Amino acid sequence: MTTTNRKIAHLLEELADALEILGENPFKVNAYRKASRVLQDLPDDVGEIYAREGPAGLEKIPGIGKRIASKIAQYLSEGKIRKHEEVMAQIPPGLLDLLDIPGLGPRTIHLLWKELDVVDLETLKKALDSGKVERLPGMGPKKVQNIRKGMDLLTRLRERIPLGLVYPLVMRVVEALKDHPEVLQLSPAGSFRRMKESVGDVDILAASARGREVVEAFTSLSGVERVLAAGDTKGSVILEDFQIDLRVVPPESWGAALQYFTGSKDHNVHLRGLARERGLKISEYGVFRGNERIAGATEEEVYEALGMPWIPPELREDRGEIEAALEGRLPRLLGYDEIHGDLHVHSRYSDGNSTLEEIAEEGRKLGYAYVAVCDHSQSVKYARGLEIDRLEQKIREIQALNARLEGIRLLAGTEVDILPDGRLDYPDEVLARLDYVVASIHQWRKDEDVTPRILKALD
Repeated sequence: MTTTNRKIAHLLEELADALEILGENPFKVNAYRKASRVLQDLPDDVGEIYAREGPAGLEKIPGIGKRIASKIAQYLSEGKIRKHEEVMAQIPPGLLDLLDIPGLGPRTIHLLWKELDVVDLETLKKALDSGKVERLPGMGPKKVQNIRKGMDLLTRLRERIPLGLVYPLVMRVVEALKDHPEVLQLSPAGSFRRMKESVGDVDILAASARGREVVEAFTSLSGVERVLAAGDTKGSVILEDFQIDLRVVPPESWGAALQYFTGSKDHNVHLRGLARERGLKISEYGVFRGNERIAGATEEEVYEALGMPWIPPELREDRGEIEAALEGRLPRLLGYDEIHGDLHVHSRYSDGNSTLEEIAEEGRKLGYAYVAVCDHSQSVKYARGLEIDRLEQKIREIQALNARLEGIRLLAGTEVDILPDGRLDYPDEVLARLDYVVASIHQWRKDEDVTPRILKALD
């Protein structure tokens, strides 16, 4: 999804949310939601379509009607959707945030707003604590309990960002800064560099003798929505709803700073204790014996000064890696060049964004020998699951591609749904024609024990 498509899709989704809270016609609300999904799945940039074909080109996009096409054109020509601004002016700024609470829908939010003047998370918490919420029509203790659980879950989710969401953005920033003439070294740090499954914040570290110039380049990057700080050695921005911080250090401290800001905290505390035992002091500026800096230009120097080899960032959690390094028994981590293939990707046949040929090309760039394309099966209609005839069409296309592809092979697969009675979503004779099958449960009742379904599917 392109940046332009993403921004317009977000505005349309936000407009739909606001209209639903205001009690607008459900058909109109759903039209905006559908258009948002269409833009999210659209591989082409709507800005390029508009520049090439004008409003008529937008109307040709399946799922985009004339009225919504005009609003997209309005954004592309004016940078805003007037309908969005009009509707958003009718509701309190924090009201839409309540939709992020699992289990709290637009109708309940409307009720809370009108009856108890709930306008954001803080006023919702006060209303819950006052006992007034459970006395509202259709509420009650159970509903209140579920809202509280949803708020707790939202708080936990907001503390961390899934690595997959922030990874492309961070690498885009790194790519934009790495060739700056004043940048001598550049790397992400923190939990991102340690490749944790989620990150609490994003730090990027640079080595330079001209910190202010590097910070200015960082805060001027395309897509920066707000500059939070800009000094000689540190910059902080909001980029696509994420806060990213840049720190600039002198080249002689690069290794020590990278080690320090990569963490983890427990790993660093252990290292500092080890340094003290050896009469050394370790900080983001270097490793010192008294006033003499004995290491710090590279991470390897830092670890070597403490009597151990460099420890890969992914291991730095103080879970025995320091002892292993001191004893010469650090494990060897697998590299990306040792991965031979991927056994579960989706294509544009269902809810993926790429064609089969594009998947093959990307796999070849990664050095893969094979990729299994496992699109959703026919019952998963909300994700464009494949009816049998479309599955057979996909198999034929894969066979044709494999006949002419060199250096990589596509495997014809499916993510077949496990139905409520434990049967699989395709008959055995269809599954037999596939190279690879993943079985999944996508829908279930809240009170259902899905174990018997899984066991039956395994049998």
